[in-house]
Amino acid sequence: MFNLIRRDVILQKRLLLTFIPFIAFFIIMDSHPAMTFLVASIFIPFNSFAYDEKAETNILLNSLPYTRKEIIASRYLGAVVYLVIEIGVASLALFIFNKSFTLHDIAVASGLFFLFAALTFPLFYLLKPGHIFSTVLISFLLLAGIGPRIVLYLADHLTVITNFIMNLSIPVLYTGLSLAVLVFYIASWGITSVIYERKAF
Repeated sequence: MFNLIRRDVILQKRLLLTFIPFIAFFIIMDSHPAMTFLVASIFIPFNSFAYDEKAETNILLNSLPYTRKEIIASRYLGAVVYLVIEIGVASLALFIFNKSFTLHDIAVASGLFFLFAALTFPLFYLLKPGHIFSTVLISFLLLAGIGPRIVLYLADHLTVITNFIMNLSIPVLYTGLSLAVLVFYIASWGITSVIYERKAF
């Protein structure tokens, strides 16, 4: 399964040369550090899906000595590995450009990445190839644009929930959110495994 994770990096080695300029662009444009970390974290996993969609790699993967559960596991575990690496590189880039950031920025970006991955990974096996990546990319841009406004709107109108959250201590709040995101990610993993097991290639 480790070889499946390594495969994504090998296949994208040329594309990875654009990773640093890509991150540098967001830093130079003075984007919020959390946004920079979020964009960095999606780079390898979603490019892997885009490559597989064009090359119809799933036919090849199913001819290799890996079970379908292992193939999906490599996607979800690989996303975690790439997240750590990309957050590290983005942190170094922000440091070089003398831009301040906090662990809170990293935590927010990581949480949003896991949520977005949990929502979109199953789509790559549900929807027909050809338009999946563009659909996911447009969805990401829309969520990045209107997501904060939706949260602020809900916070203003769902005062009971807002007050409950505001009364929680920071450690309890962070722990609760982390567990919720983890459960959502694992549930997505399970759903995607079921979809992939039943899919014909």
